[in-house]
Amino acid sequence: MHGYSRLGSGRPSLPASPSTVTPTASASPPLSPRLRHCRNKNTGFGTRVLKPQESFWGWFAYVFFSTVLRRRGILLFAPFMYILGMLMYMGSLSFEDSTGGLVVDQSPPPPGSTYRSPQVFEKLWPFMQLDGNRSSNALMTTWHPKSRQRWKPCVNRSFSQAGFSELPRSNGFLIIEANGGLNQQRLSICDAVAVAGLLNATLVTPMFHLNSVWQDSRNHVKVIKEVPEDILQRFDNNISNIINLRVKAWSSPTYYLEKVLPKLLLMGAVRIAPFSNRLAHSVPSSIQGLRCLANFEALKFSEPIRALAESMVDRMVKNSSISGGKYISVHLRFEKDMVAFSCCTYDGGSEEKDEMDIAREKGWRGKFKKTGRIIKPGAIRLDGKCPLTPIEVGMMLRGMGFNNNTSVYVAAGKIYKAEKYMAPLRRMFPRLEMKETLASPDELAPFQFVMQGHSSRLAALDYTLCLHSEVFVTTQGGNFPHFLMGHRRFLYGGHAKTIKPDKRKLALLFDSPNIRWENFKSQMHEMLRHSDLKGSDVRKPSSSLYTFPMPDCMCKTGTRTVESNTTIF
Repeated sequence: MHGYSRLGSGRPSLPASPSTVTPTASASPPLSPRLRHCRNKNTGFGTRVLKPQESFWGWFAYVFFSTVLRRRGILLFAPFMYILGMLMYMGSLSFEDSTGGLVVDQSPPPPGSTYRSPQVFEKLWPFMQLDGNRSSNALMTTWHPKSRQRWKPCVNRSFSQAGFSELPRSNGFLIIEANGGLNQQRLSICDAVAVAGLLNATLVTPMFHLNSVWQDSRNHVKVIKEVPEDILQRFDNNISNIINLRVKAWSSPTYYLEKVLPKLLLMGAVRIAPFSNRLAHSVPSSIQGLRCLANFEALKFSEPIRALAESMVDRMVKNSSISGGKYISVHLRFEKDMVAFSCCTYDGGSEEKDEMDIAREKGWRGKFKKTGRIIKPGAIRLDGKCPLTPIEVGMMLRGMGFNNNTSVYVAAGKIYKAEKYMAPLRRMFPRLEMKETLASPDELAPFQFVMQGHSSRLAALDYTLCLHSEVFVTTQGGNFPHFLMGHRRFLYGGHAKTIKPDKRKLALLFDSPNIRWENFKSQMHEMLRHSDLKGSDVRKPSSSLYTFPMPDCMCKTGTRTVESNTTIF
């Protein structure tokens, strides 16, 4: 089967010289008649001669105050005073040079700019213990679906209504590269399916690791792994000879029909590389339907991944019997490269700084040492851009009412200084699991092959465990949580069941060692309530269907609270 068309036809100033400029009589302008009464016999003006033994600042103070006291003299110095005041204010702030060294630090850092979470934990830990022993687990009452509009999947609606039985003849072969991490691949392949349908093309994915991560499920576009031999012979049996069209990011369907389709019809095959983010969010409903079908129905993990993931989900549910088989999943982004890239500072002192400098140079080769680049860790933290540490995630969840009987699955790579940073989280949640504890080394061994620097198959296991949790916690953004939130909305009646913390507010709270437990809990409950309200958001024109599947991929069903039976297994 093939795809079918879904649409009709000043130069910089130089620095001042550091040398001292001595005023001379010949350089003075004629005096204003208004000032002649101030003339002095010695100098001809109302100032005194600077003697060699006197300091410059003494002379400056004398001139400044004598001028200010004159009639309207203040007006002459108003601009100077403004600039001087601004310089003094800026000098009181904390700046950092491109290597992280402090230039000026004369005032206390503003609230929220310093990592003091361990001190806050030590203060609140006794209250957490008391509260956990006498309160019920919030996991049983996290979400409140009664007031929500319910949705159900209806991906195949537009295709069944169309009533076609087979696809028309293909206009040619569309070759794309689907590389990158797990969900970067997912994004590329789903958008490519939509574009192939738009152009009525056969989709070719030779650069895609389809056999090791994804299962080639059939849908309304034919997908093949290799260009047919007769087509390849036209290009001297070299795929690189096929024209590569540089399509700009977020291109519209009109662009593809006007710029890509003519070349496809002329040559029989075209390449688009890179392909990530090459299709606009807002496209006609028939094209959105292909995206829905590809992402939520057709595209599945390969059988070995699905088999192990299903077993791990079963184990997690059994471990959570005390809470009715429900558990929390946390996408924790506290790997060494993530900490380095964020440019945030924690509590590791000079050792941490040296490690992060080396990691940044190794991973990004001078990106953070460019001339003029100023790194401000405090400002980054205040803006909510720092990766949450395990201890911060734990305090947040305990404040929201999840007690120490809650089962928690942590989806993560190799945690930076895991022994140090994971210990407090395990104290707060003893029933904590990771893929390394849920599965044996022998079970994980076949999935630990790293492709292009991305352990995509291990990430697929994490994705599945997070997908089926009662509560999903995202801590840093990226494709992984965005796709998961959309997939969870698709499965759970339109609600993402996701905690998306306000990290700006958390920065202030975690920088308050004297905060009271009741106040902290109140703030966390409000944050949880906000996540509950935002869980059922529908897609806006500028948003991604993969995060917000309503209304393109789902239909309203009223206010019933029956869960969807859709499964990826």
